[in-house]
Amino acid sequence: MLRINDIIDKAQIYLPPEDLEMIQKAYIYSASVHQGQVRLSGEPYLTHPMEVAGILTNMKMDAATIISGLLHDTIEDTLTTVEHIENEFGKDVAFLVGGLTKLSRISFGSQEERQSENFRKMILAMSADIRILLVRLADRIHNMRTLQYHPKDKRIYIARETIDIYAPLANRLGINSMRMELEDLSFQYIAPEAYQELSAKIAKSDEARNRYTEEVKRIIYTELEKYSIKCKVEGRAKHLYSIYKKMREQHINFDEVYDLIAFRVILDSDQEKSCYEVLSMVHALWKPVPGRFKDYIAMPKANYYQSLHTTVIGPYGERVEIQIRTKKMHEWAEKGIAAHWRYKEGLVDYKNSEENQIKKLREIMEIQNEVKDPKEFMTNLKLALFPEEVYVFTPDGDVKSFPKGATPIDFAYSIHTDVGNQCIGAKVNKSIVPLKYKLQNGETVEIITQAGHHPSKDWLKNAVTTRAISKIRNWINLEEKKNSLVLGRDLLDKEFKRQNLKFSSYVKSGEIQKVFSDCSVNTLDELISQVGLGRISARRIVNSFLAGEPVSIPEPIIDKIKKRRAASQSMGVSLVGLDDMDDVLLNFARCCNPIPGDEISGYISRGRGIIVHTNNCPYIKKMDKERIVGVHWNVREENTYPVHIKIICDDIKGVLTEVSSVISSFDINISYAQIETIDMVANCNFIIDINTLNQLNQVLAAIRQLKFVKSIERLRHF
Repeated sequence: MLRINDIIDKAQIYLPPEDLEMIQKAYIYSASVHQGQVRLSGEPYLTHPMEVAGILTNMKMDAATIISGLLHDTIEDTLTTVEHIENEFGKDVAFLVGGLTKLSRISFGSQEERQSENFRKMILAMSADIRILLVRLADRIHNMRTLQYHPKDKRIYIARETIDIYAPLANRLGINSMRMELEDLSFQYIAPEAYQELSAKIAKSDEARNRYTEEVKRIIYTELEKYSIKCKVEGRAKHLYSIYKKMREQHINFDEVYDLIAFRVILDSDQEKSCYEVLSMVHALWKPVPGRFKDYIAMPKANYYQSLHTTVIGPYGERVEIQIRTKKMHEWAEKGIAAHWRYKEGLVDYKNSEENQIKKLREIMEIQNEVKDPKEFMTNLKLALFPEEVYVFTPDGDVKSFPKGATPIDFAYSIHTDVGNQCIGAKVNKSIVPLKYKLQNGETVEIITQAGHHPSKDWLKNAVTTRAISKIRNWINLEEKKNSLVLGRDLLDKEFKRQNLKFSSYVKSGEIQKVFSDCSVNTLDELISQVGLGRISARRIVNSFLAGEPVSIPEPIIDKIKKRRAASQSMGVSLVGLDDMDDVLLNFARCCNPIPGDEISGYISRGRGIIVHTNNCPYIKKMDKERIVGVHWNVREENTYPVHIKIICDDIKGVLTEVSSVISSFDINISYAQIETIDMVANCNFIIDINTLNQLNQVLAAIRQLKFVKSIERLRHF
């Protein structure tokens, strides 16, 4: 177990005595409030905050951050309050510990909702002070180191969350050492067999690889000494997850991974030109591999990582990756934003880098503010943290970075929302390209706009940045709302008119507000919009007034249909051999919902008379055969019967309008409509009032003729 003296010994190298005293005080406080608590491993709970503080001390963080590491679970897991922390350790520590406290005391409807809200809170807090994220990353590293004590399902869930969110966050902040450890620890649980196999193969080749590493280092040292260049050369195998990822993405075996070893030349000089001089010497030693040179000094990564990367054909024909950087660049590459606290205010460029990173995190949060769906929030967050980036130029020569796979649409929205909305095309290196074109490193991009032009839903297939996707969706939602208001009012006007009522009269008198609560809406516009979107039936609204009071309209489809009255002679069903049905109670079965033209049978129930089923209904086949009686259709007057149909089609603008028009052309009423879209596919549910099976077949055939329809079927249940 890590001791407080170990932390103090490391911290005293760079912190003043008064800070060390506060760290000692925080240790005593944490030990006191966590007394009696144990971890799943059986160890005292105090081991966890101690390890977190140790990780932060190794990063040479300031005293407030180390103290927050010691206290980060006190508010959540003990009776300690933020006010008490502030009284004992000051406002700075209280703010950090408060920002680290998860939402465990709040009740959520699902695990996804809890996860998304935790990350919302974390991003909001860390955008105000990045140290909150640094403590959270240290906390996650120690939890991952002891993950084996959790049940299997939870291990996999935590590991997946770590590799999807926490590792990219570490990468975004340039903390390479944390990113690699989090990825390898997650890999161990997400793909345990692949992890064990890869570990064994690397261990098997350790001896030969170590000899090769020392030989390459010796050659580099010898060459650079000729020119009196002082440096440090490191050589190590790449971390396991990066090798596994490369094998999976390139579909290659372990034996085909040529550049397993990465070498670093870390120069004592702080001058960038020294890196290029060393690069020329390396290329003079060994032949460079074409297309494998990357200059992250001239064009740093989004996390401000700077280095020269080159792959050469080294000794014995082996491919070798060599990274060349200064000490300052290496410090940032390993510790990222955490390096700022090492240098305090001494290095202005570090301070600027920190502020720019915080600005990016704030942008992530601002974009997510309007996203309510937990799944969409987590998807957008992963997109925002996407690690691989491309760098392109504006016509003025400014550099912009985007996730790999970005298109001119993403570029347009990065300039301004109006530029994105009015984008009609783009020029890349002065040549016109389609909007789905994927941008490449070093290209110059110019956007062509046209006033009055608007985004299309198809753009969502090609946009990859969170900002572009969010702006496109916002515009589409606003347009759909406008269209739904027009369509909804039209549907309500027509339905009220059918019943010799005036919709406008109910609006003016305020009586329409009676249905607001039953429809789960707050305003008239929201009610009209829901009708226009097909989520609430206009007929249901009218029926609530015809009945004299609002009718409850719960969510399930089965409850969205008015209870059907008992069938009689007028409903067109008779017992075999008996035409006079006035004294016989008949009901239609909800499990199969027969309509004239279906082959039917009757079941004598207790208390509900005869229940009419279709002959192919799975339920009637299981019933007591002695209670089944013959019935037949005996339609003497026109009646309508509700039928549930499901349509799967492309998610294009105007789906509801076009399908509704086809149905209306047969003079058929739509009593319920609902559309749900998933991955550009629309699932449409309609309940329509049909006279006969023949009429239903005609409607289905007409809908099938629509180009955007993929399939249509009659569902036997509501």
